[in-house]
Amino acid sequence: MTERFSAREAIALAGDDFRELPVPMREFKPDGPLSWQGYDDSRRRALTRTGEDESVVCGTAVIGSTRAVLIAFEFGFLGGSLGERTGDRVEAAYTHARAHRLPVVSLVATGGSRMQEGMLALTQLQRVARQSALAREAGLPQIAVLRDPTTGGGWATLGAGADVTLALPGAQVGFAGSRVRPSDADPAAYTAEAQMAAGAVDAVVREEELRETLALWLTLLTAPAAEAEGEGEGEVESEAASGGEVEPVPPPAALGAPGLPATGWDAVRHARSPERPRAAAYLDAYFSRRAAIGGDRCGGSDDGMLCGFGSGPAGRTVAYAAQCGTATRPAGYRTAARLIRLAGRLGFPVLTLVDTPGAANDAQAERQGAGSAIADLFAAVATARTPVTTLVIGEGGSGGALALAAPGNTWATPDSYFSVIAPELAAAILKRPASEVRDTADQLRIRPQDLVELGVIRGIVEHAGR
Repeated sequence: MTERFSAREAIALAGDDFRELPVPMREFKPDGPLSWQGYDDSRRRALTRTGEDESVVCGTAVIGSTRAVLIAFEFGFLGGSLGERTGDRVEAAYTHARAHRLPVVSLVATGGSRMQEGMLALTQLQRVARQSALAREAGLPQIAVLRDPTTGGGWATLGAGADVTLALPGAQVGFAGSRVRPSDADPAAYTAEAQMAAGAVDAVVREEELRETLALWLTLLTAPAAEAEGEGEGEVESEAASGGEVEPVPPPAALGAPGLPATGWDAVRHARSPERPRAAAYLDAYFSRRAAIGGDRCGGSDDGMLCGFGSGPAGRTVAYAAQCGTATRPAGYRTAARLIRLAGRLGFPVLTLVDTPGAANDAQAERQGAGSAIADLFAAVATARTPVTTLVIGEGGSGGALALAAPGNTWATPDSYFSVIAPELAAAILKRPASEVRDTADQLRIRPQDLVELGVIRGIVEHAGR
């Protein structure tokens, strides 16, 4: 179990210059809307214990160089539970964020909805979900930090519904709280680490690294600072939300061998060479700094698909999705689709790097919905709200590679190939002997120069330093 910080301790961990927002006033009859006997006494004891008069503290703070709206839960106040007054404050915080175009950071620690307010408490989740959706529609980034514990509706709205979800090590995270889950449930399944493995959390961040991590994310997810009406505190606005035109980014320069392959089989051999630079090398060369998202939010993750945001040419934020040379799994395709849609909402161009022998085709991949995951990525690229630029850096194996490629804006390196199917498999389908695989590779016309001539790619990028 991680250390349980109070709301204001969590705020101090995250940023500086905290300015609490005005508190909406709601009058209750004695013992609340349900006249729950002893409810007023419970609230008074919570006030004495925590110094807070509700389970959430809302305001603005500077994190790194970015002012953001903070929504910090106080677990010591009735377990950080959501009631009508909690909903009032969260709604007011989101309204302020939209009015001043500020990103939202939620520091979540809650046990769920407040029993003493019954269904009126539960319906606050609908209010919170609507506010989050309005912020998403406005192009405002939302980041959640999961503290201990994050369960119930707080996890299912502010936590899991954020654009980027971070968690403190060892935090209890799950829809079911410890007192309501099955008695034989494995407690390890309800942790930040387990949720990250299941693709529901992007990163587990130590408390001493939280401020720096949040600062990096906020810098990447907000466009260059613009003077906004109201506070004049360096508020930020995404290019898409402000109506600005988003230009595509140039593809990275080639890092591998500069010479073009003489034959189709040479192209395959060069692309499969263990000495050829992989995605991580291209990302390191292209971005001065970057931050990764992880997981498809559907129960899976794929280490062979790197997704995130980085500071690219001229300091411009660029979203990236990069295959790492392995067979891409359904979770990888879904994570890439998630990344492309998030980039579109926030107004950032996308860079994709293609490098896969093809989609994973084992029984598990089929059970995990390989076809629907690939279809979803095709749709995300086809309907992207911001430009997508693609560079084929190695193997381009069939539809599993094409799903990540931008129509009309795909480039290739000299040590890559793109094929309807691997030459070996093509020969097998055509019932040709193994001795004809190399000739089949030539017939498929899979070399970079062939792809340019066929109009499949725009061009071959030059080698770095040339």
